[in-house]
Amino acid sequence: MTTGKNVLVIGPGFIGWNIVDRLVSESYNVTGLVRRAAHGQQLKELSRANFIIGDLDDSTTVKNQTIQHDIIFHTATADHLPSVEAILAGISERAKEGKSTIYIHTSGTSVLNDDADGEYEGDKIYHDNKREEIDSVLDDAPHRPIDLTIVRGAKELGDKAKLAIMIPPLIYGYNPKHQRLSIQIPVLTRFALKHGYSGHVGKGLAVESQIHLDDLTRAYIVLLHHMESSSPSEFLKNPYFFCENGHDTSWKAIAEMIGKGLHKAGKIESPEPRTVPKSDYADLWGEYTPAVVGLNSRSRAVRLRALGWEAKEISVGDSFERFELPELLKE
Repeated sequence: MTTGKNVLVIGPGFIGWNIVDRLVSESYNVTGLVRRAAHGQQLKELSRANFIIGDLDDSTTVKNQTIQHDIIFHTATADHLPSVEAILAGISERAKEGKSTIYIHTSGTSVLNDDADGEYEGDKIYHDNKREEIDSVLDDAPHRPIDLTIVRGAKELGDKAKLAIMIPPLIYGYNPKHQRLSIQIPVLTRFALKHGYSGHVGKGLAVESQIHLDDLTRAYIVLLHHMESSSPSEFLKNPYFFCENGHDTSWKAIAEMIGKGLHKAGKIESPEPRTVPKSDYADLWGEYTPAVVGLNSRSRAVRLRALGWEAKEISVGDSFERFELPELLKE
């Protein structure tokens, strides 16, 4: 069985839109599943991609679109079970017709959450060439139930499809063409603007690996090309791929970066970060705040580097000062 070049990108937003651009530049026939017609028109005009209007909860649409495409990227969210189940159902239908499918799902390194709540720097580092390390995390860890659904689906499909799970850490970076921002750092910056100080969970000592958007986007394409020329057995054996730039940064250091930038811009009185009281978690991620910006999550992209990928982009601090902070101040 061979896989063609019809690609469906579910959720072409911050990550997915950049994937769309690179795929189009390599002459793939790309369709984005979007919620709003206005976004679809942007994809069509700026990226020369096709689009279809749909919602993640519309399982029929997701399944039918999967059936029509050879390659699927899910970049909308790491935690939506119905859409993943619909994709797997579509892949199964394709398999019955003798059609092979490549599916790359986006998870995240919150799956490595150690419940540190910012109180200490952990020394545990996970390597993606050692599946047993990833399988050691709890089945109810963030993102893990969805990841396990994909693993079970891959086992059922066997050699009729190739499924992989990309697990990025803290993502930073900005694409002026798309004008989309990442999640953690912008949310923490908006919190600081609202409350008058830059905050962190607990002591802010927990650390997480990081990756620039452009480095991550290139990693998806490197992984895709590898999957196109590889046996399904490789991904049945190990579907996991980390993607990081070699730097583990504490959440306190991130808060210091934000505080320094906002203080220099005259937006807060002091650059010194402070602990965010739990009563203010509602302005971050609610009860999930410690699992988003208070965890130790250290990963190593051994497998991507073995494929020739490497991180090349500017640091998180340079990116924040040059791109994210100016955009956030415009708000």
